[in-house]
Amino acid sequence: MKNLLRALISQGIEALRANGTLPADSLPPDFVVERPKTRDHGDFATNAAMLLAKAARSNPRALAQALVEALPRSEDVSKVEIAGPGFINFYLAPAAYQREAASVIKEAHDYGRNLSGNGRTVGVEYVSANPTGPLHVGHGRAAAIGDCVARVLDANGWNAKREFYYNDAGVQIENLALSVQARVKGIAPDQDGWPEGGYRGEYIADVARAYMAGASVDLEGTLVVGAKDPDDMQAIRRFAVAYLRNEQNLDLAAFGVDFDIYFLESSLYADGKVAEAVAKLQASGHTYEEGGALWLRSTDFGDDKDRVMRKSDGTFTYFVPDVAYHLSKWQRGYERAITELGADHHGSLARVRAGLQAMEVGIPQGWPEYVLHQMVTVMRGGE
Repeated sequence: MKNLLRALISQGIEALRANGTLPADSLPPDFVVERPKTRDHGDFATNAAMLLAKAARSNPRALAQALVEALPRSEDVSKVEIAGPGFINFYLAPAAYQREAASVIKEAHDYGRNLSGNGRTVGVEYVSANPTGPLHVGHGRAAAIGDCVARVLDANGWNAKREFYYNDAGVQIENLALSVQARVKGIAPDQDGWPEGGYRGEYIADVARAYMAGASVDLEGTLVVGAKDPDDMQAIRRFAVAYLRNEQNLDLAAFGVDFDIYFLESSLYADGKVAEAVAKLQASGHTYEEGGALWLRSTDFGDDKDRVMRKSDGTFTYFVPDVAYHLSKWQRGYERAITELGADHHGSLARVRAGLQAMEVGIPQGWPEYVLHQMVTVMRGGE
């Protein structure tokens, strides 16, 4: 219906050019046809007259009246009104709804689908929970939103790649392994020997019992078996991550959400992608050394302050692998990349985009796109 109304408005604009109301060489405005905030203002509204008023050297409401009079008649439109400073409101005829309902029934699953994406590739990343514990309600919201975004893009002809990014490297994974090891050795939270920053949930005890029982986890075709050795930190780490990743996968499958790609943060280091990203940033001339640390001059790209990339102890700050990860998306041919995150990640967006722009590898501004959801508090019995 929006396409029909846009066509009617465009024909009306051409008529105004023909009769001299609009200059013949005026460019067509980038007007919108959208749902008004209340049904009292019709089914659809457009700002076309307000955008054309300057070219016509006319009052917007007067031009709106001229445009309404120039609109071709349509059996799908029962009434057209002018509102406010020059909005044009359209009221649809019952026949329009009846015909659309018939199309829904006839086209069934194919209703609303189109090829506007032209088979181009878009990556949609969502959930991306750390493999350090069970999923929570916030992850459920991310799963629902991200899955809906991917489905809508699929329906519009995009080749949507659903992607889950596992943060399986760094301090959090080390704390996970230490927590499981403590449980394996019979140490509970608040007892002597419990690791600082350890994960205190009872699920850690479940992981420890499974590890010591020699349980096996079939994770995406790879079998990981508990080594039963309380001192083998590498084996504990590998088993704990596999166990919790599998638990997350089972929850998401029960929720009806699946993914095409599971991307591991650890692979960025193993495959040299972090080193590659840092080298590109240094080669572009947008980094500098200060206080023994390597900095990104991210203020050149809209960030509120420059960011440390490599600390004086030689370790990278967390946003560096994020930049490397998004570079990999670009290298994998994602014309668009959409990341769904909780609103608590808002502060990291500018620095990731700044890092990508600073590489000067052709990534467009505003890439990737972000969809943020607000956090919620779940209450039970008033608590």
